[in-house]
Amino acid sequence: MTPEEIDAEAEALYQAEITGRQRGLISLAHPAAGLDEAYAIQAALVARRRAAGRHGIGWKIGLTSRAMQEALKITTPDSGILMDDMLFETGVTIPAGRFIQPRVEAEIAFLLKSPLGGAGLTRQDVIAATAAVAPALEILDTRILRADPATGRARSIVDTISDNAANAGIVLGAERHPVGAFDLRFVPAIVKRDGVVEETGLGAGVLDDPVTSILWLTERLARYGMGMQAGEIILSGSFIRPIEAPPGSRFEADFGPFGRVEIAFA
Repeated sequence: MTPEEIDAEAEALYQAEITGRQRGLISLAHPAAGLDEAYAIQAALVARRRAAGRHGIGWKIGLTSRAMQEALKITTPDSGILMDDMLFETGVTIPAGRFIQPRVEAEIAFLLKSPLGGAGLTRQDVIAATAAVAPALEILDTRILRADPATGRARSIVDTISDNAANAGIVLGAERHPVGAFDLRFVPAIVKRDGVVEETGLGAGVLDDPVTSILWLTERLARYGMGMQAGEIILSGSFIRPIEAPPGSRFEADFGPFGRVEIAFA
């Protein structure tokens, strides 16, 4: 893709977010586009949001479960940038129309107390840089159609990454724990929608260990001379499938001793 095409696709995504009207698949319009082009579109989209007054508060890691990777025929996670208008408190009701087609996932969030970056880091480096871990829900949304109406072709990894990894919101639980207080592989989540259990999972669903997910992100960012900063929030990846969040729905995520998170959609 040319720089002009990358910029045009980012603008189309930005307008889709503003208007609430989804756009067509980038992978269909640019079948030769790869991950580098997708992250370039993401960067141009985020630049537009920054120019509008928003600022970054952290990162999200997606496609960490084997099931989601197989669905998109990939073998690697993806990442996006969390921004200040995406952060919600547990118990909040999301206003009607805030998102286009929201879904909810259960995750473990890492809160950093020191910078984390560079290639070849270890698990201990992640632990040393982490102030606390917390239960969280991620709100996914898509500014791109999930499937092309004419061909039935589904979104690809190029579409997902370009769309800031389908990033839309983060809901943090009130609990904060030292990173070593729990074996994160065995942190559970029981997620109910309207009082009905929709999904259950364990932290091990995230690359066998959520810390491994953070290490993946440090390696990816290091390739571009980037890293994570003190004070940032890192969503390590979902260990349940995405759950649709239609208007009027309410969610309760019970992480056992790790905490709980609640959210509703008007």
